[in-house]
Amino acid sequence: MRRLPRAALAAAGLVLFVLATGACGKKGPPVAPERRLPSSPSNLRASVEERRVVLSWENPRSRFDNSRLRDLTLLHVFRREETAGAPPKPAMLSGDEVVGYAEIARIRLDAAPPPGVEIQGGRVSFTDTKGLTVGRRYIYVVTAEDSIGRSSPPSERLDVTLLAAPAAPSGLIVAPGDKQVRLRWQAPTSLIDGGALSGEIRYVVLRAVGDGPLAPVTPEPVSGTSHTDTGLENDVAYRYAVLAVRVEPAGTARGPASTAVAATPVDTTPPSAPTNLVVIPGGGAMRLAWNPSPEDDVVLYAIYRGVGDGELIRIGTTQAPTTLFVDRDVSAGTRYRYAVTAIDRARNANESPRSNVVTVTAE
Repeated sequence: MRRLPRAALAAAGLVLFVLATGACGKKGPPVAPERRLPSSPSNLRASVEERRVVLSWENPRSRFDNSRLRDLTLLHVFRREETAGAPPKPAMLSGDEVVGYAEIARIRLDAAPPPGVEIQGGRVSFTDTKGLTVGRRYIYVVTAEDSIGRSSPPSERLDVTLLAAPAAPSGLIVAPGDKQVRLRWQAPTSLIDGGALSGEIRYVVLRAVGDGPLAPVTPEPVSGTSHTDTGLENDVAYRYAVLAVRVEPAGTARGPASTAVAATPVDTTPPSAPTNLVVIPGGGAMRLAWNPSPEDDVVLYAIYRGVGDGELIRIGTTQAPTTLFVDRDVSAGTRYRYAVTAIDRARNANESPRSNVVTVTAE
């Protein structure tokens, strides 16, 4: 009998080992390949802003077998132009494409976001500006892909009509007050494409602190052409702008913002008057004491004195929280009248009304 070479024997042994161990893998039923696919992106939303469509959605966090999706790598955004009134075409995946839809963006999650893309946690925002025409209807879907190229099914379809947005409001006027700013503006007279206004027009008030970015003040647009922004910090510089929103049955469209206008709220509310002023003469002086004003922004108390029936004139101040003052510039036998006020720390200081007036004769 002819002997097999040693290398052949080794190879045969390896085959037998593989055959013997292949049936002894991890226990449990096998997982169908489609159950390992990423789940679809969800909560697809859109807004029309000027001549752009801004999409946003939530990235999937799991696969179809409910296991955690740890290697989400790539997002695909697809768009289809649809005729008015026609039902949206079904979104069917073929490879990494959606049949009948054009891919308009690929967003890699392992690299810096490209222009027009913002990623905050699991939420993605994408701005579509490619070949859009005002008045046309567009259908969007998004798919997600893991690191070995397994693609999710398409997201739910999102139907968007690119409405013409209103032009910017004009004549913005701001009036700062105590921890608030009052705003008034004029409604736009046309759409950004020159067409006549139609639908309901609402407004978004935008605010920035100093040179920071403008952001909406209220969560929902307001219906009138005025607004009071409250709860502000006095002596802080703010900037304001307003944009108009067109509301139609087919959707909404946000127009450009007005020119920004600066405003700085100021404290215009005086403190409460000090109370229970008492004046005690003796030793060639007048000793004054009073109850403090309750406000926590009081920094000074001002002391007023009148000789006889003459006018009350400020003769000095004392730093809060001190509520005592000694007037040594008096003449025995002369009748004096005294009162005290509180002064706050506002940039343009506010002074309270006067306390009770006390009349006393120096000894």
